[in-house]
Amino acid sequence: RVLFRSTRFQHRIGHNIEFVVIMGVEKEIVQPGDGQNFPKQGDQLTMHYTGTLTDGGKQFDSSLTKGRPFQFVIGIGQVIKGWDEGVMQMSLGEKAVLKISSDYGYGARGAPGAIPPNADLTFEVELLAIGDNKAPSFKGSGSSCIIM
Repeated sequence: RVLFRSTRFQHRIGHNIEFVVIMGVEKEIVQPGDGQNFPKQGDQLTMHYTGTLTDGGKQFDSSLTKGRPFQFVIGIGQVIKGWDEGVMQMSLGEKAVLKISSDYGYGARGAPGAIPPNADLTFEVELLAIGDNKAPSFKGSGSSCIIM
């Protein structure tokens, strides 16, 4: 179920040809959060994630594989735009899938060795903590790094 879509562009060509371009981020809830606590710009978040290329499904990164959650500050450009926009729509404890178009991901530059240029991305994410407010299922701490 898609609850959040950043941008949608639709264009009709000729008589019968139509194409739809999804730009931005789509969020599909896998497991609802508490529905009350949402991140705000400047909050430190703790999350688990697994990132894959939408085309082909190749995994390029995962906090689960690393064995530790990821911490960052939301809404200030520490992470890709698709995360800044999509994660802000999640509530504490929520698990979701974020489908991020390349312009909200790494764009034309890609991430050499991991993400090709103009690649759409899919992230399975779980919001474990907003500052010191932890989801009931989260008992640990995280590590800081930046997904840019």
